[in-house]
Order: sequence, then structure tokens, then C-alpha cells
Amino acid sequence: MISAHTPVFRISVDDHVMIAHSLPGEFFGPAQRMHGATLAITATFEREGLDEHGVVIDIGQATSLLAEVLDGLRYRNLDEHPSFTDKISTTEVICQHVALQVAQALPEGHGLRALEIAADEHPRARASVRIELSQ
Repeated sequence: MISAHTPVFRISVDDHVMIAHSLPGEFFGPAQRMHGATLAITATFEREGLDEHGVVIDIGQATSLLAEVLDGLRYRNLDEHPSFTDKISTTEVICQHVALQVAQALPEGHGLRALEIAADEHPRARASVRIELSQ
């Protein structure tokens, strides 16, 4: 039986970012040393129902929002990046940073209910964060 509730739709766009960083402390083993990482980033936008154009968000707009946020991280040493002062730049923390920056860049009246940012470190390891958005 089909529910009469409004369906929830999601759209995802992908990009990647190359960064350098170190992860201090014995907990991180060899990753304590400076190393590079290429993170495959997926941004998933979620809304209840569709907008007046029949979409969650314009794919071009979603792609641009993600790219603009990642441009601030590309080819940067996160140990020296002002957004990561007093933070350990784990993949989870990077996801949170990207999510908050994308959310902040959304236009007024976007109608989205949530945003998820996922980062694949390699084919067998990934992290993500989902944030609820004010409409």
C-alpha cells in the first residue's frame, strides 16, 4: 500500500579535493606524518516534495556550490588552513566543514530539509555527515 505522505527526494553531485595534512597523536599511527589525500566528495541535497520546477535543486547550482566550497581547500595544507585551527582535520571534520559551508551558501528560500556530505578516502573507507536545514 502506498502512503499518502509527501515523498522525500534526494539529488547528489560529486567532486574531489586534494589536500595535505597530518593527524597528531599516537592514535593516528603513520598518518601523524604529513601526507596527501584525495577525497571524493558527494553532496546530497534532500527535500520533501519537489520545487515548482520538479527538482530538488538545480544540478548545476548544486555542482557549483560544492565546487566553490572545495576550491577553498584544494591543494592546501589543512594544518595551516584557518578553518582548521585547533581542529584535527580528520575526514569527518572535513565533511562537517564542507557541509556547513555549503549550507551557508544556499540561497534564501531554498526549501531543502537536509544536506549530507560524504567523503571517500579510498574504495573501502568513507565518512559522512548529515545536517538538518532551516527552511
